Amino acid sequence: MTYEGTKKNSLKLRLDFWNIVKWLSIILFFIFLIYPFFSILYRSFLTKDGGFTLKNYVTFFTKKYYYRTLKNSLSVSFFATLFSVIIGLPMAYVTTRYNIYGKKLINVLIIMSLMSPPFIGAYSWIMLFGRSGFITTLFSKIGITVPPIYGFGGIVLVFTLKFFPYVYLYVSGAMSSIDRSLEEAAENLGSSKLKRIWTITIPVIMPTLTAGAIMVFMSSLADFGTPMLIGEGYKVLPVLVYEEYMSEMGGNANMAGALSVIIVLCSTTVLLIQKYAVSRKNYVMTALRPPIVEELSLGKRIFLTAICMFIAFVAFLPQIVVIVTSFIKTNGPIFVKGFSLESYQKIFYKLSKNITNTFVYSTIAIIIMVILGMLISYLIVKRKDKITNFLDLLIMFPYVIPGAVLGISLLVAFNQPPLILSGTATILIVAYVVRKMPYTIRSSSAMLYQIDQSIEEASINLGVSPMKTFFKITARMMAPGVISGAILSWITSINELSSSIMLYGGKTATISVAIYTEVVRASFGTAAALASILTIATILSLLLFSFISKGKVSVI
Repeated sequence: MTYEGTKKNSLKLRLDFWNIVKWLSIILFFIFLIYPFFSILYRSFLTKDGGFTLKNYVTFFTKKYYYRTLKNSLSVSFFATLFSVIIGLPMAYVTTRYNIYGKKLINVLIIMSLMSPPFIGAYSWIMLFGRSGFITTLFSKIGITVPPIYGFGGIVLVFTLKFFPYVYLYVSGAMSSIDRSLEEAAENLGSSKLKRIWTITIPVIMPTLTAGAIMVFMSSLADFGTPMLIGEGYKVLPVLVYEEYMSEMGGNANMAGALSVIIVLCSTTVLLIQKYAVSRKNYVMTALRPPIVEELSLGKRIFLTAICMFIAFVAFLPQIVVIVTSFIKTNGPIFVKGFSLESYQKIFYKLSKNITNTFVYSTIAIIIMVILGMLISYLIVKRKDKITNFLDLLIMFPYVIPGAVLGISLLVAFNQPPLILSGTATILIVAYVVRKMPYTIRSSSAMLYQIDQSIEEASINLGVSPMKTFFKITARMMAPGVISGAILSWITSINELSSSIMLYGGKTATISVAIYTEVVRASFGTAAALASILTIATILSLLLFSFISKGKVSVI
């Protein structure tokens, strides 16, 4: 080969479309994910004067006010996870192994309860069991005192009802794919049903069960809205991070940075422990003979159906509460007899900008996520190398960064030249893209694994460039998976509070921020109306997702 030919090939390699996409993706993740996180890590080791210090960490581990919040966060997350497993595991077993009534309805209710924001659940339970809540007042009239919803117990209750669907959905999928020959062999050896469950079924699904449990734990550890609304004196780390940074007495970004690093370390440690525990045990099965759904007697069938329906209904109850209360008349912070559209009139008059912001920002974020998600997932699946493997790891990093921490990281990184984004809509859109893109990338990647490589090769052999082949053929075949992931990203974006509460400005507040501020102001009617808009938007989005995914309602 001549020198000129070698030079041309080298130039072609450098200008290859996928090389450009790969390096551009790395640069974008470095600017908007790695750089912000290391900015806050760096700030955590600084004094207010800019000198190096370990004082922030020493203060955290020596002062009860600080280290108690870590204990509180771990306690809440542990018990929420425990109760989620206690509820989700048996419920998944019942719905997959027995012929109970209304399985589709149960699944839909559970998925819808999962996709709504936790702080709406907290608000709804305040409406029911708060000091002036409907059920609290009802029981007080007959001399019965209802335990308060506030504090540790209330947070665990809301988290359990909100996040147990993770366990249920993960385990349901695993239960449906177990090869029944394993259980039949144990039965032939004289093992009882309960013993088979403990010695065969649960060990086989343990990796999936722990994956669902870890999602509950990390979601509980990262949540800001619920403990902020009903925690009262029971303070957790995300709330402390928010208060340290946004303090009216002058925020301490360095201390908030140290707290943020501690949260991320806790999340990462728990995730690594789970992966280590799962890697020590490996169960492989053919799944050629899926379990047979057992026919129950009428009495048992009705009894188990009633239990599953009750749990699903209670989990979905917050959405019902916000919609009903949004139509009740209010007199200041108090609900009065009668129904009206007064709360909706108020929000469209006073808070229409928040509604517009929410849908505009989420739409822009979704467009960016779809484009980047398709390209990055193609790199990860079809063009594997050391760099794309590193890119795959970067995509998972937002899972261990709570929204409040990401918000502070972006503020610290982009609150000064050369790139000032604080207070703008751009910084909110960036936060949504960084936090929610994994949904789109994972669904796109799953779709790519099903596309035969020979289709692309045939196109390229006919003289079509790899770039045109991707956009004309591959992208179109990926569309269902991409759109499904984008809808899930959309749902979580419009409901996002943790990062939005840190990043919004006077003109960029969203619906979730408005709900939070209205609840704090005791304007429960307008809060309910705003929450109802989110609920309806979520329901419509899930219906669209179900239609596109051809009835496969699972969001895991």
